[in-house]
Amino acid sequence: MNSTATDVVRLLTVKGGTLAVAESLTGGLVAAEITSVPGASKVFRGSVTAYATELKQELLGVDGSLLAARGAVDPQVAAEMAAGVRKALGADWGIATTGVAGPDPQDGRPVGTVFVAVDGPSRPGIGSASGGKVEALRLNGDREEIRRESVRSVLVLLLTELAGEHTGNERAQDTEQNGGF
Repeated sequence: MNSTATDVVRLLTVKGGTLAVAESLTGGLVAAEITSVPGASKVFRGSVTAYATELKQELLGVDGSLLAARGAVDPQVAAEMAAGVRKALGADWGIATTGVAGPDPQDGRPVGTVFVAVDGPSRPGIGSASGGKVEALRLNGDREEIRRESVRSVLVLLLTELAGEHTGNERAQDTEQNGGF
C-alpha cells in the first residue's frame, strides 16, 4: 500500500477535509491509490477520468479556447482540471494529472511531459487566491513508470500543501518537524 496515499487520507481525516480527483494520463490510478487506503471513504468524494480532451471542458470546466490553443498537456489545463473537479464534486481539495505517458508525443509535447496540480482552500498571504499550485514534471521510463510516477507526484504535491496549510512555517521546516512526510 502507498504510504503517501495513507498519509494523505490520514491528514485529510484529521483536518476534516475532502478530496476530489481529475485524471487524464493516469486513467484512474490516483483514485485507485487513494481508495486502497482503509478509511478513505471519510475523505474521498470521487473522481473524473477525463481522458478525451473535450471531456476536460465538458465535465471539468476547462476553458475551451485554452484547450484549442495549447492542447490538453499544459500547466494551466492541469490547474483548471483541479479547480473544476473540486467544484464539480464539492470537495475542499482537488488534484489533477495531465500529460504524455507514451508511446507517442501529444500536442507537440514529448513523452514524459506531465503536469500535476492541486487546488484547495484559499490561504491569504501564501500565494494564489484560488489556493492552486501546479508542478511540471519531465519523467523518464516506459508508459507504466511515467503513470506511476505521476500518481506519486500528485499525491506528494497534495501532501505538501496539506502539511503547509494554516502554518506560517516554511514547508521544508514543517515537513521535517512532522517526521518527514
